[in-house]
Amino acid sequence: MADFFNTDIKFLKGVGESRAKVLNKELEIFNFRDLLYYFPFRHIDRSKFYKIAELSGEMPMVQIIGRFVSFTIEGEGAKRRLNAVFSDGSRLMECVWFSKVDSIKDAYKIGQDYVIFGKPVQFRSIFSISHPEVSAYDPQKPPMGFVGVYTVTENMRRKGYSSRLLSSLVKNLIANPRFDTLPSILPEEVRERYNLLSLKDALVQMHCPENAELLRKARERLKFEELFYLQLHILRFSRERGRKIKGVIFPTIGKYFNDYFFNCIPFELTGAQKRVLKEIRADMRTGRQMNRLLQGDVGSGKTMVGFMSMLMAVDNGYQGALMAPTEILATQHYETISKWGAMIGLRVELLTGSVRTRKRREIDEGLRNGDIHILVGTHALIEDNVVFNRLGLVVIDEQHRFGVAQRAKMWKKAVVPPHVLVMTATPIPRTLAMTIYGDLDVSVIDELPPGRKPIETIMRYDENRMEVNRLIARELHAGRQIYIVYPLISENEKLELKSVEEGLERIKGLFPEVEVCCVHGKMKPEEKDFQMERFVSGQARILVATTVIEVGVNVPNASVMVVENAERFGLSQLHQLRGRVGRGSDKSYCILMTKFKIGSETRKRLSIMTETTDGFLISEADMKLRGPGDMEGTQQSGLAFALKVANLASDGQILNIAREAADMVLNAHPELVAGNPSPTDKTGEKLLLSSSSLALVASELRFRFAKTVDWSQIS
Repeated sequence: MADFFNTDIKFLKGVGESRAKVLNKELEIFNFRDLLYYFPFRHIDRSKFYKIAELSGEMPMVQIIGRFVSFTIEGEGAKRRLNAVFSDGSRLMECVWFSKVDSIKDAYKIGQDYVIFGKPVQFRSIFSISHPEVSAYDPQKPPMGFVGVYTVTENMRRKGYSSRLLSSLVKNLIANPRFDTLPSILPEEVRERYNLLSLKDALVQMHCPENAELLRKARERLKFEELFYLQLHILRFSRERGRKIKGVIFPTIGKYFNDYFFNCIPFELTGAQKRVLKEIRADMRTGRQMNRLLQGDVGSGKTMVGFMSMLMAVDNGYQGALMAPTEILATQHYETISKWGAMIGLRVELLTGSVRTRKRREIDEGLRNGDIHILVGTHALIEDNVVFNRLGLVVIDEQHRFGVAQRAKMWKKAVVPPHVLVMTATPIPRTLAMTIYGDLDVSVIDELPPGRKPIETIMRYDENRMEVNRLIARELHAGRQIYIVYPLISENEKLELKSVEEGLERIKGLFPEVEVCCVHGKMKPEEKDFQMERFVSGQARILVATTVIEVGVNVPNASVMVVENAERFGLSQLHQLRGRVGRGSDKSYCILMTKFKIGSETRKRLSIMTETTDGFLISEADMKLRGPGDMEGTQQSGLAFALKVANLASDGQILNIAREAADMVLNAHPELVAGNPSPTDKTGEKLLLSSSSLALVASELRFRFAKTVDWSQIS
């Protein structure tokens, strides 16, 4: 099988040296396996013939039997086009070609029977098909059935390559006698347990399906295959991490935690916060390093959980560190945590790039001798000259803003790697979290503290701008502050979108009596921080910005978020922007400004924002609409694999089953864990594989993930 799969594509009938070079360059198809796994992006049902009278409105590709009645060439030079009238015996329609006019006119005869195939478009009650696929009609030949449509690059089209050519090459490959010898890439024990098609049958039905049901089964088999190996890869490194990487044991809940919990918390913790603290407490008693992802919507109380987790470290004679992606966010965390820490006698310090030399020396000394209990800071924390006395817990806020290698440097700050709590306010759908953060345990704070007023989200068109301006004026008069976010920094005539620069001038003209500041991505960091500080301090009442402010700005007095050209933003991004308001006790508003003429899908997407403030519902909807690769933050988080068939947005059920199968295989075969025979503490159900299946799994894992870096050893 391996030799067949690895055979150079140039040796396939119909390819050769020249076509092989094009397939290599344009589609990264180098061997037989690459072509077999280059699947159609959709399938067309060509088992049915339509009558022209059956055509209506928006229809998919259709095929019709009939005859050409006339051909007419119109225009001159590059504007020439061929119009043909086509009849199915009862009705007429048009066919139109804009290139190769003469050769097409000569190729087809009036009065002969043909099958035309294409997408019909209606104009003034007449249907037409542009550049239809035309073939001679043979009543003895059965209909084609389901036909796969393959992606072909524009460069390939110019060289005469088509979806039909790729289909013929795949058929040549399937007809190869050696194709019949394909075993399953899945272990046979797994395939039989879950009643999946063989690899041979799945590939045939994926490329040349006999019917819709067999196509569904083929997809199911190939999705399971992808997700099984993906979960096996993630889980084996997760287990290796649990086996190899020991953690500091925190046996004690002592005076600091108890004093703060019973005497100082200014409000009652929510049930979700208490549950997460119990999960963290359990982790830090096991002797293995905690590596936990804490998800919680804006305002759910993640910072409080992070602080109380650091109290567990302090109670056991260790230090805690909180790392934030920006100086403003780090400063806000410091102001909050130092206030809480002062209630129980803790020393909390702030370390950023702008800390002066004298203060820096004080911090360095306090860290080394253990006088500093908690250090809050930015990337400055990972510098080599930052040395802790006994670092026990690292809390990382908005972790997708840090590179993996940067986070890894925190490990070197202690002899035994510190426990790690990663926090994010970007809600991540469960299927995506299981995949991207598969080696992390996941905790979710899924309730907000009582008494918080919900943010009212309104969609308004440009025509309603006067109404929006009145709302802004009313809130300013009441002493509140306003965010106004734009998609662009400078005007761009091609995009016809509003920009920060034009918005700044307009807002200053509308509200001349208030201070307005501006922040965008092209500013130098010190200028950006200066402008942000003007808004945070309340000196500036209106902040005009791009999305640089979507994470980490805490201004309780801000009550209005206006997002211009909201149709240009993803749902998760809009949710993050909305989270900048509603942080105080006043009623808050998020206004989504958009053009009146937007597509139905865009209108539906924005209406989701007006219907719910639940970040997890929004993230699920966003992933279904945009796909997992476009989700905010996931590219930075290491989606280091390509799914050819499976979709994390819609295949959650198959993902769960594939994860169950991978778990059972690892329970039975701990030797698969990072390739090293080792005992396992898993006591769940086992799925025993034969030696040949085990070798197959090991080989397939190497093939699929040879190019990925093992970052699972790093939190």
